[in-house]
Amino acid sequence: MKMILIFFLLVTAFTSYAKEFEQGRVITELPQVLSFKERVEPLNRLVIDRLDNLLPKLMDEVDLDMWLVINREYGEDKLFYTLVPQPTFAARRTTILVFAKKEDGSIERFSVSRYAIADVYPTVWEGGTSEEQWKKLADVIAERDPEKIGINISEDSALSDGLSVGLHRKLLNFLPDTYKSRLVSAEDLVVRWLETRSENELNVYPQIVTIARGVIAEAFSNKVITPGVTTTDDIAWYLRERFEELQLRPWFQPYVNIQRKGDKTSKGDVFMGEYGRTVLPGDVLHTDVGICYFNMCTDTQEMAYVLNMDETDAPKGLKKALAVGNRWQDILTGNFKTGLKGNQILANTIKQSESAGIKSSTYTHPIGFVGHASGPTIGMWDNQGPTPVQGDWKLYANTAYAIEGNITIQVPEWNDQWLQIKLEQSAVFDGKKVWYLAGRQTQWHLVR
Repeated sequence: MKMILIFFLLVTAFTSYAKEFEQGRVITELPQVLSFKERVEPLNRLVIDRLDNLLPKLMDEVDLDMWLVINREYGEDKLFYTLVPQPTFAARRTTILVFAKKEDGSIERFSVSRYAIADVYPTVWEGGTSEEQWKKLADVIAERDPEKIGINISEDSALSDGLSVGLHRKLLNFLPDTYKSRLVSAEDLVVRWLETRSENELNVYPQIVTIARGVIAEAFSNKVITPGVTTTDDIAWYLRERFEELQLRPWFQPYVNIQRKGDKTSKGDVFMGEYGRTVLPGDVLHTDVGICYFNMCTDTQEMAYVLNMDETDAPKGLKKALAVGNRWQDILTGNFKTGLKGNQILANTIKQSESAGIKSSTYTHPIGFVGHASGPTIGMWDNQGPTPVQGDWKLYANTAYAIEGNITIQVPEWNDQWLQIKLEQSAVFDGKKVWYLAGRQTQWHLVR
């Protein structure tokens, strides 16, 4: 009963939660964060729901009859952990997952391994030698006689390339020629599996992003910062240790930097921000943070201003700068249309931003099971032109993105010095519109 209640509390209606805070939201309270033990049952419900209801649709969409996910203990396909229930820490010896399309469109799933994986993957092999295991796999393939067999090999997508060279060779050694010729890359299926969020996941996702934004709000406050004493490294480590305290390990080390009136650089007209500095009144702070919880990751960048003694609010120039950043976000998300390629969205965004007089850089990426996830790339920080392959992937509904980029603008209060506003918020595209999963930053974090 307790687990059912916990799951109910987690699954808040997406339309009444994320959409309510589409424009701006100040996070003042963190949602409940479950212990590792408490996470197991609701997390496994999400996994099984995806296997039962999403996978059949995707295998039909990409026209695959069978999908093999072959893993070696301690060298698992990264994808393996999105397919199995928790707590699962590793494959056991060689673990082979098989997904076979049935005549009614449903998917038969099982393992050709020494052990079943809970009751999610019963095994069809009773154990024995490695040779016997591979022969059994060949037998079950022949029994089902699939026309197209997907395996995880890809030249372009890292997360679609999880089948090791050694295991690929073994598969080819034991398959009859008839079935070797039916092996194809499962890249399209893997990308669609990784990028698509289920309805239940979209109900939980806003709370995950709220946690990330809430901890940033803590870090960018006098709870953590004492001007003249606290360094950017102190703030970064507070973020790291606060997440660890919540049993939420960041997927990269958080960082914090400073832009300050009077800063100079020989690398151009924009000072990008330095690390390892002591925070002083009048500073502009920036952080980048990402966590993962319930198999879904966040990626968030926000800005703070440290008030001078005679100030009660950020200067008008900084408020305008943040508003211009929000306008750039609106231009970008307004270009999200089902079927458009990432490169097309980027080109449209650049054109409209330039027409609006906004100096911007767009480098938005998919987010989900990992921070830099599968799906259409919309610009790179070091390339504002087309991105080969990943930039040509199309936009689909129910996919999540880190709306990431920056604008640069001159600040009158800083003697027209250039300032960079770097923003990143996790959002979902529902097929018609982009929704920020836990709001977005529309006002400065203020530190006295």
